[in-house]
Amino acid sequence: MTPLDRARCRLKAHPMALDAAIAAGVLACMVAGSFVDPHSGDRVTWGVRTPDALSLVLMTLCAAALVFRRRVPRTVLALTGTLSLVEFVTGDPRTPVAMSAVIALYTVAASTDRPTAWRIGLLTMTVLTGVAMIAGPLPWYAQENLGIFAWTGMAAAAGDAIRSRRAFVQAVQERAERAERTRDEEARRRVAEERLRIARDLHDVVAHHIALVNVQAGVAAHVMDKRPDQAKEALAHVREASRSALNELRATVGLLRQSGDPEAPTEPAPGLDRLDELAGTFRSAGLHVEVARADQGTTLPAAVDLAAYRIIQEALTNVQKHAGPEAKAEVSVVRVGPHIEITVLDDGTGEAERTASGGGHGLLGMRERVTALRGTLTTGPRYGGGFRVHAILPLKARTPATPPGTEPSV
Repeated sequence: MTPLDRARCRLKAHPMALDAAIAAGVLACMVAGSFVDPHSGDRVTWGVRTPDALSLVLMTLCAAALVFRRRVPRTVLALTGTLSLVEFVTGDPRTPVAMSAVIALYTVAASTDRPTAWRIGLLTMTVLTGVAMIAGPLPWYAQENLGIFAWTGMAAAAGDAIRSRRAFVQAVQERAERAERTRDEEARRRVAEERLRIARDLHDVVAHHIALVNVQAGVAAHVMDKRPDQAKEALAHVREASRSALNELRATVGLLRQSGDPEAPTEPAPGLDRLDELAGTFRSAGLHVEVARADQGTTLPAAVDLAAYRIIQEALTNVQKHAGPEAKAEVSVVRVGPHIEITVLDDGTGEAERTASGGGHGLLGMRERVTALRGTLTTGPRYGGGFRVHAILPLKARTPATPPGTEPSV
């Protein structure tokens, strides 16, 4: 940064210092102009004159008033205008005291609205020009009188133009800042929605497989001494469930990889086409599962297909974890008009009813999935014992309505 740039920065940081510098420059110009006589003799020549003491005092007072032009612009304009009128009436020859009124009028026009600026500008032009023409020592048609009219008009127009430019620049900056905030909010909203989706997937995958691992490990520990063959089979199921959990976990977390990271597994997301396989994993864990489907020929959107699979998976996981050892589960998938209905019933013990009806992470995750697709979910104890999960999902997936920032407990 050059010394001149540093000086400009200091002046911008201290408006009073800038105004004092401007006032000193205006005073120098007025004093210099007061010693020049453009009407020397009968020819258009330049001569030298000596201003009187009153004119020097008026110039000094006007320059001092300009120091405060930003703080009280209208007061400064009134003061400089009044002193200019005194000079017009008493000065012979006149000195350029009106230069300070021109600067003050520019400041007023640049710091107020357009109607007010033009009203004050017209009033100043009329009063100064009228007094100069009527009460001054020069004839009314003198060029100096017409010059007062021209300079005050240009000052008002210039001030209004500067004010309009500042307002335009400020509006552009505000629009840019508002657009930047909108982009940031949209980015945060999308990140929150993606985190919510990944959290739901992680919860569904981990809860399902860990529940199976827990059940099979308990079976293996129970029959290890008396029936080693059955214990070996249970441990095989434990290994298979843990492998599936790791694979699905890796596929889900792979969505967070960057472009230069190793390629993630390309296995598609599960859907209702794997419902029999899902039921088989629960049957191998000792849960009696019956599946009934009446949705043949129905093609589901990917989001609806995944949500349906996860809802059934979570419901069966809750039965496996909370119902009694002899519990049974019934899964029903039916197409009804433009919707797909999913029902999971179990005849578990009261412990299952109390745990599931208490909310739980599983029901919270199911409800968030259904709400994101504009569907409905009904859960609660069923008549005669057990628990019922009933979900209705639209066949046409719509934009998720998940509020940003909400995440399920995992």
